[in-house]
Amino acid sequence: MASAIPSVHGHITSAEAPGARRDGSDTATVRVAQGEATGSPWLELSVVDFAPGRCADRPTDHRETVLFFVHGEGTLVAGGTEHPVEPQAGALIPAHSTWAVEHAGPADLRVLAVAAEPADGAADGAAAGASAVVRLADQEARAATGDRSFRVVVDPAVGCRSVTQFVGFVPPGRAPDHFHQYDEVIYVLAGRGVLHMDGGATPFGAGSTIHLPPRLVHCLENVGDDPLVVLGVFTPAGSPADAFYPDGTRAYYDPQ
Repeated sequence: MASAIPSVHGHITSAEAPGARRDGSDTATVRVAQGEATGSPWLELSVVDFAPGRCADRPTDHRETVLFFVHGEGTLVAGGTEHPVEPQAGALIPAHSTWAVEHAGPADLRVLAVAAEPADGAADGAAAGASAVVRLADQEARAATGDRSFRVVVDPAVGCRSVTQFVGFVPPGRAPDHFHQYDEVIYVLAGRGVLHMDGGATPFGAGSTIHLPPRLVHCLENVGDDPLVVLGVFTPAGSPADAFYPDGTRAYYDPQ
């Protein structure tokens, strides 16, 4: 049995949090919802809303970037390759590359972008690999803690070196408190719940974002009648189902 869990702290940001910005004639409005300022040094989660037109090219620099298209349709241009995209699609943008979104409108298009620091230097200095687009509907559903399920979207199977991106489905109720060994950012796609962590209970709804550092004991409780749906991205890459109870015993293991 493991020793006592060290003190770590997470962070939750509401959908109405300020900080969105738009540069000049760019079609993209960007709000950094989780990042260094909120205690997440390895993963930066941005909520990006695109007006009609084509946005400015967005460099990834030394970080891999994974995208998730929440609503709206358009074309993703990544490393010179065009990919038609639709809601509930994920995408990998390699390090040392660029990406842009062309959107015909009329409604806005929302993308969740998570930039990841290289895992043990895996992506640092590496040449840009191939971009990839993955449809959530094409992915297999798998089981996790407390009757929860998930579908992996972007992970090492499509060439991602740093993270796993998944969509999780939480039924009504509360699962046992647990922790993970990975560092994770979350965006609430649908539903309402209560986040139990750091000795407190914080209500949240769609559009909220969460940072869960490694070994933080927590639980997402679904207080609604319908499934709570979340987009999660974590590093290092692995299975979203790998979890431990507060005493360090394994709560669930997914051998993939």
